[in-house]
Amino acid sequence: MKFKSITKLGVVAFAATMVLAACGKSSDKTSRTDSLNWMSNTTLTTLDPSKAVDVTSDQVLYNAMRGLVTPDKGNKIDLAIVKSYKITNGGKTYTFTLKNTKWSNGKKVTAGDFEYGIKRSADPKTASQMAYYMANIMNYDKVKTGSMSADKLGVKAMGDNKLQITLTKPQADFLNVLALPVFYPQQKSFVEKYGTAYGTTSDKMVYNGPFAVTNWKGSNDAWALSKNNDYYDNQNVKLKNINYSVIKDPQTALDEYQSGKLDQTLLAGKQQVNTYKNNKDFVNHKQFMVQYLSINQSKVPALKNKNLRKALSLAINREELTQNVLGDGSFAARGLVPDTLAYMNGKDFNDYATVKDATTGDMTKAKQLWAKGLKEIGKKSVSISIMNNNDQTSRAVTEFLQTELDKLPGLKVTAQILPNNVASGRSLKSDYELSVSGWDPSISDPISPLQTKVSTSPINTSKWGNAMYDMYIDRSNNEDANNQNKRFFDLVNAQKVILNDQGIIPLIQKAQPELMKTNIHGIKYLGNGPVWDFSHAYIK
Repeated sequence: MKFKSITKLGVVAFAATMVLAACGKSSDKTSRTDSLNWMSNTTLTTLDPSKAVDVTSDQVLYNAMRGLVTPDKGNKIDLAIVKSYKITNGGKTYTFTLKNTKWSNGKKVTAGDFEYGIKRSADPKTASQMAYYMANIMNYDKVKTGSMSADKLGVKAMGDNKLQITLTKPQADFLNVLALPVFYPQQKSFVEKYGTAYGTTSDKMVYNGPFAVTNWKGSNDAWALSKNNDYYDNQNVKLKNINYSVIKDPQTALDEYQSGKLDQTLLAGKQQVNTYKNNKDFVNHKQFMVQYLSINQSKVPALKNKNLRKALSLAINREELTQNVLGDGSFAARGLVPDTLAYMNGKDFNDYATVKDATTGDMTKAKQLWAKGLKEIGKKSVSISIMNNNDQTSRAVTEFLQTELDKLPGLKVTAQILPNNVASGRSLKSDYELSVSGWDPSISDPISPLQTKVSTSPINTSKWGNAMYDMYIDRSNNEDANNQNKRFFDLVNAQKVILNDQGIIPLIQKAQPELMKTNIHGIKYLGNGPVWDFSHAYIK
């Protein structure tokens, strides 16, 4: 789904004495009855559904908005605003009948709001980074280039309560795709009222989900999700407020949890995990998020040499990274696609699609390939920088990578540690050399991460391109789209191409350990996408 910054790693390990100092007596239950105090380790960047590309914005929008469908646990979807739907025209036409629902300003949510929102996201003037998920909607190929008006996109309101979407070809995962924010409804009069300021603060946005965002001024480190009384299912929303605080320092977050100021906190590396893993508040969630080094070959021409790229990957001891730097249950990634996302004949996707030399460490071989690559490009030394976020874990990961890569003779590595919003912005502009990046699939399909590396994808910030890779992705989306077996192995072959070329350097697949008060119930944790669903949460 989204470009996910490394900050979703959680937080870095602290000395045992510091961890133990925070282990004073604290209640395992929240004292609040209808509100939660929640932490985030990254800032909220936008409330515009067309422009959300980061974890936190996605998380907040998911709880403040409702699309046609919503993601659910177990790689499933739930009908949200949709009362019923039918698929006709050989799988190319989707017709949705909507429930009677309202916006937070009391106006009716109409099929026209969905038509407008989707077309606004598709319009190149909006510059949505996620609009490529609309690639299969009729006329999108012309709309995206500006040769056809977004009004001609194959999305049509048929009265207030019926919406029709026409595709160019059948798409097996289309219902899953519709859960993404770029497909959310948007109220035209509200968007036009605020223009470029739309979604930049909580009061310049209108909501149709279980909560409305409040107290966000556009750059502050605190905001709230407040119960939306105009939500169609508001009688089942038990919480009045979820109060968010951005806390980047892990010890501060743990202290606030212990003192009762927070009802949940992310844990920091092996010291904190080892200290709290037997605590009744402890929970460890496996995630679909894969972290990798993105290689911008245009910024460092030397890295157009495949032997140098492979040497960088082989120089990284991922076991050391996962066990001793993180120690939070994360494990070495086997590709761009996360483990347990997809299976064929009882075998994991990566059992077919991993490439060992591209995902494991071997310093001896790394030095050999590094020397060979330098000779091939006629250089004795290379300088590169690694861009990452400024939270504690990101710093620790960057320092580890710097130490590992500095072992290659003639390589000088510098770190660029930046605030999350700055790093994210620079990444989207391809303004980096190496960047610790991540991808958390919005849909439970290998196409989600793999599509991002197609040469024409706006999310392909490294500008890596490979004709064979593009061919396999195109084949999976077209001639093999309705053949499950062929499509699966098209995607397997695509991942093998990018790994064999070392187009990325896979690092880790995440787990997220945390503490949460035991009397909090009903929160859905989704392994991908928006992560938390508070719509049925309650305190007992």
